[in-house]
Amino acid sequence: MTAYAIAHLHSIDFGPELAEYLRRVDATLEMYGGRFLVHGGRQAVREGPHDGLVVVVEFPDLTAARQWYDSPEYQAIVGLRTSRARCTMILAEKCSPGHRAIELLGGSDAG
Repeated sequence: MTAYAIAHLHSIDFGPELAEYLRRVDATLEMYGGRFLVHGGRQAVREGPHDGLVVVVEFPDLTAARQWYDSPEYQAIVGLRTSRARCTMILAEKCSPGHRAIELLGGSDAG
């Protein structure tokens, strides 16, 4: 099932390290079927504090997302990003088709 790498970057200090990361990250994604869905476009905050930007990368499945993040190729460059921005990185699997929020309640409340 499709999975996503979701990064919330905070306190971004764009410098040569981050530029090098951007030059090299695409090649690491291609090997694992990753593609950007959200990256660098306009973002509109509706709730809560927000001091950065959100990036979303789609992968064929959670295994591919994990393999990408843990790969020697990505690990060789991740420090370039983390040296210039604080980041929360989450790997998350897509919901099943027809998923409804109430299903998280389980039991008789779900249905």
